[in-house]
Amino acid sequence: MSLINKMLQDLDARGSHAGAATPTEVRPVPMREGGQPVRALIICGVALAGAGIAFGGWRLFNRTPAPAPMPMPARVAMVAPPLAPIVVRAVVPALAPAPAAVPAIVSAPVAPAPPALPAPVRLAAPPVVAAEADLPRAPSKNVALAHRRRAQAEALAATARAGEPQRMPPNVVKMATPAWQGKDMSPPQRAENAYRGALNALQDGRVTEAIKGLEQTLRIDPRHEAARETLIRLLLESKRQDEAMQQAQLSLSLDANQPALAMLLARLQVEQGGPALETLTRSLPYAGGNGEYLAFLAGLLQRDKRHREAAEQYTQALRTAPQNGLWWMGLGISLQAEKRLPEAKDAFERAKAAPELTPELLAFVERRLEQLAR
Repeated sequence: MSLINKMLQDLDARGSHAGAATPTEVRPVPMREGGQPVRALIICGVALAGAGIAFGGWRLFNRTPAPAPMPMPARVAMVAPPLAPIVVRAVVPALAPAPAAVPAIVSAPVAPAPPALPAPVRLAAPPVVAAEADLPRAPSKNVALAHRRRAQAEALAATARAGEPQRMPPNVVKMATPAWQGKDMSPPQRAENAYRGALNALQDGRVTEAIKGLEQTLRIDPRHEAARETLIRLLLESKRQDEAMQQAQLSLSLDANQPALAMLLARLQVEQGGPALETLTRSLPYAGGNGEYLAFLAGLLQRDKRHREAAEQYTQALRTAPQNGLWWMGLGISLQAEKRLPEAKDAFERAKAAPELTPELLAFVERRLEQLAR
Protein backbone atom coordinates (compact mmCIF):
# COMPACT_ATOMS: atom_id res chain seq x y z
CA MET A 1 0.00 0.00 0.00
CA SER A 2 2.91 2.40 0.74
CA LEU A 3 4.24 1.82 -2.77
CA ILE A 4 0.92 2.70 -4.31
CA ASN A 5 0.66 5.88 -2.23
CA LYS A 6 4.15 6.98 -3.30
CA MET A 7 3.31 6.48 -6.92
CA LEU A 8 0.16 8.55 -6.59
CA GLN A 9 2.09 11.37 -4.89
CA ASP A 10 4.56 11.45 -7.78
CA LEU A 11 1.76 11.75 -10.24
CA ASP A 12 0.24 14.63 -8.28
CA ALA A 13 3.61 16.44 -8.22
CA ARG A 14 4.05 16.14 -11.92
CA GLY A 15 0.59 17.44 -12.61
CA SER A 16 1.22 20.54 -10.49
CA HIS A 17 4.38 21.42 -12.40
CA ALA A 18 2.68 21.15 -15.76
CA GLY A 19 -0.11 23.52 -14.68
CA ALA A 20 2.42 26.35 -13.97
CA ALA A 21 3.36 26.73 -17.66
CA THR A 22 1.41 29.06 -19.92
CA PRO A 23 -1.01 27.54 -22.31
CA THR A 24 0.88 28.93 -25.22
CA GLU A 25 3.79 26.80 -24.40
CA VAL A 26 1.81 23.63 -24.41
CA ARG A 27 2.24 21.57 -27.47
CA PRO A 28 0.69 18.33 -28.25
CA VAL A 29 3.28 15.66 -28.18
CA PRO A 30 2.41 12.43 -29.82
CA MET A 31 1.97 9.58 -27.30
CA ARG A 32 4.51 6.96 -27.68
CA GLU A 33 3.90 3.32 -27.17
CA GLY A 34 4.47 2.17 -23.62
CA GLY A 35 3.90 5.61 -22.16
CA GLN A 36 1.66 6.83 -19.31
CA PRO A 37 -1.49 4.67 -19.80
CA VAL A 38 0.51 1.48 -19.56
CA ARG A 39 1.96 2.61 -16.28
CA ALA A 40 -1.49 3.31 -14.91
CA LEU A 41 -2.66 -0.14 -15.87
CA ILE A 42 0.33 -1.67 -14.16
CA ILE A 43 -0.34 0.34 -11.03
CA CYS A 44 -4.00 -0.70 -10.99
CA GLY A 45 -3.08 -4.34 -11.49
CA VAL A 46 -0.54 -4.23 -8.69
CA ALA A 47 -3.10 -2.55 -6.43
CA LEU A 48 -5.74 -5.14 -7.20
CA ALA A 49 -3.26 -7.95 -6.67
CA GLY A 50 -2.21 -6.54 -3.32
CA ALA A 51 -5.77 -6.07 -2.25
CA GLY A 52 -6.55 -9.65 -3.22
CA ILE A 53 -3.54 -10.99 -1.34
CA ALA A 54 -4.44 -8.95 1.75
CA PHE A 55 -8.06 -10.10 1.63
CA GLY A 56 -7.00 -13.73 1.20
CA GLY A 57 -4.62 -13.55 4.15
CA TRP A 58 -7.31 -11.99 6.31
CA ARG A 59 -9.77 -14.74 5.39
CA LEU A 60 -7.12 -17.41 6.01
CA PHE A 61 -6.26 -16.28 9.53
CA ASN A 62 -9.84 -15.49 10.58
CA ARG A 63 -11.54 -18.61 9.13
CA THR A 64 -13.74 -20.61 11.54
CA PRO A 65 -13.98 -24.35 10.97
CA ALA A 66 -17.24 -25.37 9.36
CA PRO A 67 -19.46 -27.63 11.53
CA ALA A 68 -19.34 -31.29 10.73
CA PRO A 69 -22.33 -32.39 8.69
CA MET A 70 -25.03 -34.09 10.72
CA PRO A 71 -25.36 -37.76 9.86
CA MET A 72 -28.68 -38.55 8.33
CA PRO A 73 -30.68 -40.98 10.51
CA ALA A 74 -31.27 -44.32 8.96
CA ARG A 75 -34.77 -44.77 7.72
CA VAL A 76 -36.60 -47.11 10.08
CA ALA A 77 -39.44 -49.04 8.60
CA MET A 78 -42.45 -48.97 10.88
CA VAL A 79 -43.76 -52.52 10.98
CA ALA A 80 -46.75 -53.24 13.15
CA PRO A 81 -46.36 -56.43 15.24
CA PRO A 82 -48.58 -59.27 14.07
CA LEU A 83 -51.54 -59.95 16.28
CA ALA A 84 -52.67 -63.37 17.41
CA PRO A 85 -54.93 -64.93 14.81
CA ILE A 86 -58.61 -65.30 15.58
CA VAL A 87 -60.13 -68.50 14.30
CA VAL A 88 -63.57 -67.87 12.89
CA ARG A 89 -65.68 -70.86 12.10
CA ALA A 90 -67.97 -69.95 9.22
CA VAL A 91 -69.67 -71.96 6.51
CA VAL A 92 -68.74 -70.32 3.21
CA PRO A 93 -70.61 -71.67 0.18
CA ALA A 94 -68.77 -72.31 -3.06
CA LEU A 95 -68.84 -69.33 -5.37
CA ALA A 96 -69.18 -69.89 -9.13
CA PRO A 97 -67.20 -69.85 -11.33
CA ALA A 98 -64.41 -70.47 -8.82
CA PRO A 99 -62.18 -73.42 -9.69
CA ALA A 100 -62.32 -74.79 -6.14
CA ALA A 101 -64.76 -74.48 -3.25
CA VAL A 102 -63.91 -72.17 -0.39
CA PRO A 103 -63.05 -74.23 2.73
CA ALA A 104 -65.64 -74.29 5.49
CA ILE A 105 -63.26 -73.25 8.26
CA VAL A 106 -61.53 -69.96 7.59
CA SER A 107 -58.54 -69.07 9.72
CA ALA A 108 -58.77 -65.28 9.83
CA PRO A 109 -56.01 -63.34 11.57
CA VAL A 110 -56.77 -59.81 12.65
CA ALA A 111 -55.26 -57.26 10.27
CA PRO A 112 -52.59 -55.26 12.16
CA ALA A 113 -53.48 -51.57 12.46
CA PRO A 114 -50.51 -49.26 11.78
CA PRO A 115 -49.92 -46.71 14.56
CA ALA A 116 -49.81 -43.77 12.12
CA LEU A 117 -53.40 -44.21 10.97
CA PRO A 118 -55.92 -42.09 12.92
CA ALA A 119 -58.78 -44.47 12.24
CA PRO A 120 -60.00 -46.18 15.48
CA VAL A 121 -59.65 -49.91 15.87
CA ARG A 122 -62.87 -51.74 16.72
CA LEU A 123 -62.08 -54.35 19.33
CA ALA A 124 -65.55 -55.84 19.35
CA ALA A 125 -65.57 -56.75 15.67
CA PRO A 126 -62.05 -56.75 14.17
CA PRO A 127 -61.79 -57.00 10.38
CA VAL A 128 -61.41 -60.49 9.09
CA VAL A 129 -58.82 -61.19 6.42
CA ALA A 130 -58.89 -64.61 4.84
CA ALA A 131 -55.64 -66.46 4.61
CA GLU A 132 -54.20 -66.83 1.14
CA ALA A 133 -53.62 -70.53 1.61
CA ASP A 134 -57.29 -71.12 2.44
CA LEU A 135 -58.82 -69.23 -0.48
CA PRO A 136 -58.46 -70.17 -4.16
CA ARG A 137 -56.19 -67.93 -6.14
CA ALA A 138 -57.93 -65.95 -8.86
CA PRO A 139 -56.23 -65.56 -12.23
CA SER A 140 -54.15 -62.45 -12.61
CA LYS A 141 -56.42 -61.20 -15.41
CA ASN A 142 -59.52 -61.44 -13.18
CA VAL A 143 -58.44 -59.40 -10.15
CA ALA A 144 -61.80 -57.73 -9.64
CA LEU A 145 -63.55 -61.08 -9.34
CA ALA A 146 -61.03 -62.27 -6.73
CA HIS A 147 -61.55 -59.13 -4.64
CA ARG A 148 -65.32 -59.55 -4.81
CA ARG A 149 -65.09 -63.18 -3.65
CA ARG A 150 -62.81 -62.22 -0.79
CA ALA A 151 -65.21 -59.50 0.33
CA GLN A 152 -68.09 -61.98 0.29
CA ALA A 153 -66.10 -64.49 2.33
CA GLU A 154 -65.22 -61.80 4.88
CA ALA A 155 -68.85 -60.76 5.21
CA LEU A 156 -70.01 -64.35 5.72
CA ALA A 157 -67.31 -65.01 8.31
CA ALA A 158 -68.15 -61.83 10.22
CA THR A 159 -71.86 -62.72 10.18
CA ALA A 160 -71.20 -66.22 11.47
CA ARG A 161 -68.95 -64.92 14.20
CA ALA A 162 -71.49 -62.28 15.25
CA GLY A 163 -74.23 -64.92 15.42
CA GLU A 164 -72.15 -67.31 17.52
CA PRO A 165 -73.14 -67.05 21.21
CA GLN A 166 -70.45 -65.73 23.51
CA ARG A 167 -69.18 -68.26 25.97
CA MET A 168 -69.32 -66.96 29.50
CA PRO A 169 -67.39 -68.57 32.37
CA PRO A 170 -69.63 -70.49 34.74
CA ASN A 171 -70.46 -68.70 37.96
CA VAL A 172 -69.30 -70.56 41.02
CA VAL A 173 -71.87 -70.08 43.75
CA LYS A 174 -71.26 -71.51 47.16
CA MET A 175 -74.58 -72.85 48.41
CA ALA A 176 -75.38 -74.54 51.63
CA THR A 177 -76.46 -78.15 51.35
CA PRO A 178 -80.24 -78.27 51.81
CA ALA A 179 -81.69 -80.37 54.57
CA TRP A 180 -83.56 -82.49 52.08
CA GLN A 181 -84.20 -82.36 48.37
CA GLY A 182 -87.26 -83.67 46.64
CA LYS A 183 -89.41 -86.67 47.35
CA ASP A 184 -87.63 -88.77 44.77
CA MET A 185 -84.55 -89.19 46.98
CA SER A 186 -84.17 -92.24 49.18
CA PRO A 187 -84.29 -91.85 52.97
CA PRO A 188 -80.54 -92.45 53.40
CA GLN A 189 -79.81 -89.73 50.85
CA ARG A 190 -82.16 -87.27 52.50
CA ALA A 191 -80.67 -88.10 55.89
CA GLU A 192 -77.16 -87.51 54.56
CA ASN A 193 -78.20 -84.14 53.12
CA ALA A 194 -79.72 -83.12 56.43
CA TYR A 195 -76.58 -84.24 58.27
CA ARG A 196 -74.36 -82.16 55.98
CA GLY A 197 -76.57 -79.14 56.45
CA ALA A 198 -76.29 -79.53 60.22
CA LEU A 199 -72.52 -79.75 59.99
CA ASN A 200 -72.43 -76.56 57.90
CA ALA A 201 -74.50 -74.78 60.52
CA LEU A 202 -72.21 -76.09 63.25
CA GLN A 203 -69.14 -74.78 61.42
CA ASP A 204 -70.79 -71.37 61.21
CA GLY A 205 -71.41 -71.39 64.97
CA ARG A 206 -75.19 -71.86 64.71
CA VAL A 207 -75.46 -74.56 67.37
CA THR A 208 -79.25 -74.42 67.81
CA GLU A 209 -79.81 -74.82 64.07
CA ALA A 210 -77.26 -77.64 64.00
CA ILE A 211 -79.12 -79.49 66.75
CA LYS A 212 -82.39 -79.17 64.84
CA GLY A 213 -80.72 -80.46 61.70
CA LEU A 214 -79.29 -83.46 63.53
CA GLU A 215 -82.67 -84.26 65.06
CA GLN A 216 -84.24 -84.10 61.60
CA THR A 217 -81.53 -86.45 60.33
CA LEU A 218 -82.36 -88.97 63.04
CA ARG A 219 -86.07 -88.72 62.28
CA ILE A 220 -85.31 -89.69 58.69
CA ASP A 221 -82.77 -92.36 59.58
CA PRO A 222 -82.70 -93.32 63.28
CA ARG A 223 -79.63 -95.53 62.70
CA HIS A 224 -77.41 -92.66 61.53
CA GLU A 225 -74.64 -93.19 64.09
CA ALA A 226 -72.57 -90.12 63.19
CA ALA A 227 -75.56 -87.80 63.56
CA ARG A 228 -76.52 -89.43 66.89
CA GLU A 229 -73.03 -89.10 68.36
CA THR A 230 -72.71 -85.49 67.23
CA LEU A 231 -76.11 -84.63 68.65
CA ILE A 232 -75.28 -86.20 72.04
CA ARG A 233 -72.02 -84.29 72.20
CA LEU A 234 -73.74 -80.98 71.42
CA LEU A 235 -76.41 -81.61 74.00
CA LEU A 236 -73.79 -82.35 76.64
CA GLU A 237 -71.88 -79.19 75.76
CA SER A 238 -75.15 -77.26 76.06
CA LYS A 239 -75.72 -78.72 79.57
CA ARG A 240 -78.76 -80.64 78.35
CA GLN A 241 -77.85 -83.97 79.94
CA ASP A 242 -81.36 -85.39 80.15
CA GLU A 243 -81.87 -85.01 76.39
CA ALA A 244 -78.40 -86.46 75.77
CA MET A 245 -79.26 -89.53 77.85
CA GLN A 246 -82.54 -90.00 75.99
CA GLN A 247 -80.75 -89.90 72.65
CA ALA A 248 -78.15 -92.39 73.89
CA GLN A 249 -80.78 -94.80 75.22
CA LEU A 250 -82.72 -94.58 71.96
CA SER A 251 -79.63 -95.31 69.94
CA LEU A 252 -78.64 -98.30 72.11
CA SER A 253 -82.16 -99.69 71.94
CA LEU A 254 -81.83 -99.74 68.15
CA ASP A 255 -78.30 -101.12 68.16
CA ALA A 256 -76.54 -102.39 71.30
CA ASN A 257 -73.27 -102.86 69.42
CA GLN A 258 -71.98 -99.44 70.50
CA PRO A 259 -69.62 -99.97 73.46
CA ALA A 260 -68.35 -96.39 73.52
CA LEU A 261 -71.87 -94.95 73.61
CA ALA A 262 -72.83 -97.46 76.32
CA MET A 263 -69.90 -96.32 78.48
CA LEU A 264 -70.91 -92.67 77.97
CA LEU A 265 -74.50 -93.35 78.95
CA ALA A 266 -73.37 -95.41 81.95
CA ARG A 267 -71.23 -92.53 83.27
CA LEU A 268 -74.17 -90.14 82.95
CA GLN A 269 -76.40 -92.63 84.72
CA VAL A 270 -73.85 -93.07 87.54
CA GLU A 271 -73.96 -89.30 88.15
CA GLN A 272 -77.77 -89.30 88.28
CA GLY A 273 -78.27 -92.69 89.90
CA GLY A 274 -79.51 -94.42 86.78
CA PRO A 275 -79.19 -98.08 85.74
CA ALA A 276 -75.60 -97.85 84.59
CA LEU A 277 -74.87 -101.54 85.36
CA GLU A 278 -77.72 -102.68 83.13
CA THR A 279 -76.50 -100.45 80.32
CA LEU A 280 -73.00 -101.96 80.41
CA THR A 281 -74.27 -105.51 80.81
CA ARG A 282 -76.49 -105.14 77.75
CA SER A 283 -73.55 -104.14 75.54
CA LEU A 284 -71.00 -106.48 77.20
CA PRO A 285 -71.07 -109.08 74.38
CA TYR A 286 -69.83 -106.43 71.97
CA ALA A 287 -67.05 -105.10 74.21
CA GLY A 288 -64.56 -107.78 73.15
CA GLY A 289 -61.12 -107.10 74.60
CA ASN A 290 -61.85 -103.53 75.62
CA GLY A 291 -60.06 -103.30 78.97
CA GLU A 292 -61.57 -99.92 79.86
CA TYR A 293 -65.06 -101.27 79.35
CA LEU A 294 -64.38 -104.41 81.43
CA ALA A 295 -62.76 -102.45 84.28
CA PHE A 296 -65.68 -99.97 84.31
CA LEU A 297 -68.14 -102.87 84.54
CA ALA A 298 -66.04 -104.47 87.31
CA GLY A 299 -66.15 -101.23 89.30
CA LEU A 300 -69.94 -101.09 89.06
CA LEU A 301 -70.20 -104.75 90.10
CA GLN A 302 -67.90 -104.06 93.04
CA ARG A 303 -70.06 -101.11 94.12
CA ASP A 304 -73.05 -103.45 93.98
CA LYS A 305 -71.21 -105.95 96.30
CA ARG A 306 -70.93 -108.48 93.52
CA HIS A 307 -67.23 -109.13 94.20
CA ARG A 308 -66.92 -112.48 92.50
CA GLU A 309 -68.15 -111.10 89.18
CA ALA A 310 -66.06 -107.97 89.70
CA ALA A 311 -62.90 -110.08 90.26
CA GLU A 312 -63.60 -111.92 87.02
CA GLN A 313 -63.98 -108.69 85.03
CA TYR A 314 -60.84 -107.18 86.64
CA THR A 315 -58.88 -110.28 85.74
CA GLN A 316 -59.97 -110.04 82.10
CA ALA A 317 -59.17 -106.34 81.99
CA LEU A 318 -55.65 -106.89 83.41
CA ARG A 319 -54.92 -109.27 80.57
CA THR A 320 -55.04 -106.25 78.25
CA ALA A 321 -52.95 -103.96 80.55
CA PRO A 322 -50.88 -105.93 83.15
CA GLN A 323 -49.23 -102.78 84.57
CA ASN A 324 -52.41 -100.89 85.48
CA GLY A 325 -52.19 -100.24 89.23
CA LEU A 326 -55.81 -99.10 89.62
CA TRP A 327 -57.13 -102.34 88.25
CA TRP A 328 -54.80 -104.37 90.51
CA MET A 329 -56.06 -102.42 93.49
CA GLY A 330 -59.69 -103.06 92.48
CA LEU A 331 -58.94 -106.76 92.03
CA GLY A 332 -57.33 -106.88 95.49
CA ILE A 333 -60.40 -105.28 97.08
CA SER A 334 -62.78 -107.83 95.52
CA LEU A 335 -60.47 -110.78 96.36
CA GLN A 336 -60.16 -109.65 99.97
CA ALA A 337 -63.96 -109.36 100.15
CA GLU A 338 -64.19 -112.93 98.83
CA LYS A 339 -61.69 -114.08 101.52
CA ARG A 340 -59.08 -114.95 98.97
CA LEU A 341 -56.38 -113.33 101.05
CA PRO A 342 -53.16 -114.64 99.40
CA GLU A 343 -54.42 -113.59 96.01
CA ALA A 344 -55.54 -110.25 97.42
CA LYS A 345 -52.10 -109.65 98.99
CA ASP A 346 -50.42 -110.37 95.66
CA ALA A 347 -52.81 -108.00 93.88
CA PHE A 348 -52.11 -105.19 96.38
CA GLU A 349 -48.38 -105.68 96.05
CA ARG A 350 -48.67 -105.43 92.26
CA ALA A 351 -50.70 -102.25 92.68
CA LYS A 352 -48.08 -100.75 95.04
CA ALA A 353 -45.36 -101.37 92.44
CA ALA A 354 -47.31 -99.55 89.71
CA PRO A 355 -46.13 -95.99 89.04
CA GLU A 356 -49.48 -94.27 88.37
CA LEU A 357 -51.03 -94.46 91.89
CA THR A 358 -51.57 -91.17 93.66
CA PRO A 359 -50.22 -90.74 97.22
CA GLU A 360 -53.74 -91.20 98.65
CA LEU A 361 -54.28 -94.46 96.77
CA LEU A 362 -50.80 -95.65 97.64
CA ALA A 363 -51.51 -95.05 101.33
CA PHE A 364 -54.77 -97.00 100.97
CA VAL A 365 -52.92 -99.97 99.41
CA GLU A 366 -50.32 -99.96 102.21
CA ARG A 367 -53.04 -100.06 104.87
CA ARG A 368 -54.64 -103.03 103.12
CA LEU A 369 -51.28 -104.80 103.03
CA GLU A 370 -50.88 -104.20 106.79
CA GLN A 371 -54.32 -105.75 107.38
CA LEU A 372 -53.40 -108.79 105.33
CA ALA A 373 -50.05 -109.15 107.14
CA ARG A 374 -51.64 -109.53 110.59
